[in-house]
Amino acid sequence: MNAMKKGVDVSVILCAYNEGNVIEETIDRVDRVLLGNGWNYEIIVVDDGSLDDTKERAISYRDRNGGSYLKILSYHKNSGKGNAVKAGFEEAEGDFIVVIDSDLDVDPNHIPRYVEALKSSDIAVASKWHSESHASMMLKRKVLSFGFNILSKLFTGIKLDDTQTGLKAFRRRVLERMIPKIVVKRYAFDLELMAACNHCGFRIISLPVDIHVGSIIGLKEILRMSLDLFRVAYRLRILKHYQRG
Repeated sequence: MNAMKKGVDVSVILCAYNEGNVIEETIDRVDRVLLGNGWNYEIIVVDDGSLDDTKERAISYRDRNGGSYLKILSYHKNSGKGNAVKAGFEEAEGDFIVVIDSDLDVDPNHIPRYVEALKSSDIAVASKWHSESHASMMLKRKVLSFGFNILSKLFTGIKLDDTQTGLKAFRRRVLERMIPKIVVKRYAFDLELMAACNHCGFRIISLPVDIHVGSIIGLKEILRMSLDLFRVAYRLRILKHYQRG
């Protein structure tokens, strides 16, 4: 396992909600990927108010494997991905921060390429629509994702083809500047963060990804994301909220 030394190169934040059935496998796979690259790293599991045994299984993994590199955060009320990323970042010590969903929809083997990309950019973002990507999802989900991306470009001016896929890597200074400005806690958190970063001049690169999306978005989630999109556009274009300071 990771032998800790002074300074952390890479911090990986795993946002988890009711992932008790896969969280140990996720930690193990991420750990093996990071270990194989010779970095000094840490893995931060943020249990976002899970109703199952996500927290207990993460702790069990840490205790069995002597994981001093593994931090586990937990709170009782589910507050959304945005809040989970903020909580994880407050504990992160790395020069490079990777945020990845813990449901294994995205292959953790991509992480090294994304961190490597930060040598010439500020942010590396996974895109389902990249020509080299392999994405498996239901037609309904694909149509909704494509439509949301079109609306995102129209209302925020962002040029990215995909803001929602669950793998992103950041230089630390990006999140230090932008996290305090982010308002959305749930469905459109990724869009808000990417739109804000785009308008503040950070260099963003889209990279291919292997992803299998099994979950289905309901009408309630679609409406919330749409409302959040309009609010982000208002803060961006009218209030100039993200560009201040």
